[in-house]
Amino acid sequence: MKKVLIAEDSSVIQNLTKRILSTIPEQKFEISSAKNGEQVLQMLDKEPFDILLLDINMPVMDGMECAKRIRSLPDAQKAGIPIVAITGNAKNYSLEDFQSVGINEYLPKP
Repeated sequence: MKKVLIAEDSSVIQNLTKRILSTIPEQKFEISSAKNGEQVLQMLDKEPFDILLLDINMPVMDGMECAKRIRSLPDAQKAGIPIVAITGNAKNYSLEDFQSVGINEYLPKP
């Protein structure tokens, strides 16, 4: 079972993402969620995840700063987690902007 961490401050988007992931018949996911980048780092400190779906605009610590901090973690496995940015502001960033902080890929929110 793959462990997914969803970092999203909107409960509506969190729940929608969970519902979408639960409809994939050939995959079973253990899904956890965080409301900001600081919570993401606290959760990663306690346990590893297979992928991080990361909102860019969050309170306390945004996704760009969170990605930078994850990539500098001393635990190589946790520092290497695949990060997919999911953002409504994709037009304000290029793929190079995301990659410069360690984000692997991004998906624009509708």
